[in-house]
Amino acid sequence: MSEFLTMGGYALFVWPAYGITALALTLTVALPLRRHRQLIRELRLMAVQRNRETHK
Repeated sequence: MSEFLTMGGYALFVWPAYGITALALTLTVALPLRRHRQLIRELRLMAVQRNRETHK
């Protein structure tokens, strides 16, 4: 197990690369989902405001 973690002496290069890759993949999924939820909230708010204006 110890040899696996040290990656044959390249652990200082390998583990950060794994971490950066994991972060990039996470952000690639999370940021568009967050923006999508924000846009849905804005569209719902716009629909409510539009309905209030048409029912005056």
